[in-house]
Amino acid sequence: MSQVIKKLKPVFEEKTYPIIDFFHNLNISPNILTVSGLILVFLGSYFIYTQNFFLAGIFVLLGNLCDALDGSLARKYNRATKFGAFLDSVIDRVSDFLPLMSAVFVFREDDFMLLTTLLAVVFSFMVSYTRARAEGLGIDCKIGIFERPERSIILILSLFLSLLDIAVIVIAAGAFFTTVQRIYCVMKRA
Repeated sequence: MSQVIKKLKPVFEEKTYPIIDFFHNLNISPNILTVSGLILVFLGSYFIYTQNFFLAGIFVLLGNLCDALDGSLARKYNRATKFGAFLDSVIDRVSDFLPLMSAVFVFREDDFMLLTTLLAVVFSFMVSYTRARAEGLGIDCKIGIFERPERSIILILSLFLSLLDIAVIVIAAGAFFTTVQRIYCVMKRA
C-alpha cells in the first residue's frame, strides 16, 4: 500500500465501525462481503461494457467498499481465517480483471487503447504476482506507488468523469512502474 493509503486506512476503519457493527449485527460474514463485492464489480463491469460509465462507477465503488470492509469486519470481530484471506486475494484478482476486460470491449476498435488496456491487465496482475512471489521466496517486498487501492480510485473517478481512456493509460503506466519497483526490490534483497 502506498504511504498515503497506509495513513488513511486506520482513519477509514474507525469511521466505518458503525457499518461494520451493522453487518456484524446482521450476522453477515466477511466472506459474504467479499463475494458481494465481486458481484457488485461484475455489475459495474457490465455497465462499463454498455458504456454507462456513471452507473458503472457506482457499482464498482460499492464493490470496492465491500472489499475494504470485509477485512475490517474480520479483524474487529476476530473472524479472520486463512480461507478468508485466500478468498479475498483470489476475488481481488478477478475484481481487478473484470472492469479492464470490459474496457477491452469498449476499446476494441482503437488499436492503441486496446493494447494499453491489455497492458493494464498484465501489469495489474504483475503487481500482485511480484509481491506474492517475493514473499514465497521469503523476501519482504511491500513497496510500490500504484497498488490495488490506487488503481481502484483512478478507475472509479474516471468512470464518474467518463474518462475511461485516461484511467486505462494511468493504470497501465502505474502498474508497470510498480512492477519494476518490485523486481528491483527483489533483485537488491535476493
